[in-house]
This record gives sequence, C-alpha cells and structure tokens, in this order.
Amino acid sequence: MPNKKAGDYAWLDISVDNADELSSFYQKVLGWEVEGISMGTYSDYSMVNPNTKEAVSGICHAKGYNAKMPPMWLPYFLVDDVEKALKDALAMGAEQLDEVKSISKDSFVVIKDPAGACCALYQRG
Repeated sequence: MPNKKAGDYAWLDISVDNADELSSFYQKVLGWEVEGISMGTYSDYSMVNPNTKEAVSGICHAKGYNAKMPPMWLPYFLVDDVEKALKDALAMGAEQLDEVKSISKDSFVVIKDPAGACCALYQRG
C-alpha cells in the first residue's frame, strides 16, 4: 500500500462458504491469479492482478477468523486510529459488527454505517 493515507481504500475481501469455487470464478472471469494463504486446516485466497503482480483482494472461508464477516465484498478503509474511528462511527449511528481484530501489527473492525452499508476501518501498524 505505498503512499496510501487515512481515508484511502486499503483492501477488498469477501468471506463466503464456497471460497474455493469463488476464487476459481474470479480467476476465470477477471484473470486474477490465486495464492493460497494457510489458515491451519484450510486455505483462504489472496487474489493477485496478473499485470501488476499486486494482491488486490482476498476470498476467505466464512469460518474461524472470518466466521462473523458479512457475505459480501467488504472494503477496508485506512484510518490513523481504529479505536478513535470506531468511537466516532458509533457516535454517528454506525453499528459495530465484530470486535476489533489484529493481523500482525495491523488492526481492523467491521462496521455497518447509518445507511446499512458495511465496511472495515483499518489501521496499519
């Protein structure tokens, strides 16, 4: 994510029951390359743009770490402070859908905005 700042789009993923089939679908339809990411007993997928070799999205199984994720494409937006952004969002009528989670040094939380649309607030470590 070179040169990305708070407010920028950071990532896009989807968590579904049929991640294997859906990754094949987007591989065929969009030409994305599939890279498996070990989740222990199964693999989720990082989808890579074949032209730039950059990971552009994730397709995940709706279990384990992603069990409570909504089954739709979910944008992740960069924030400077995930706890502050969450507090501000809740004060403005958003709903918190899951606890704040950490991946390495990064953290994120999934919210539903006042209009009902879901997104993740994402803080880089």
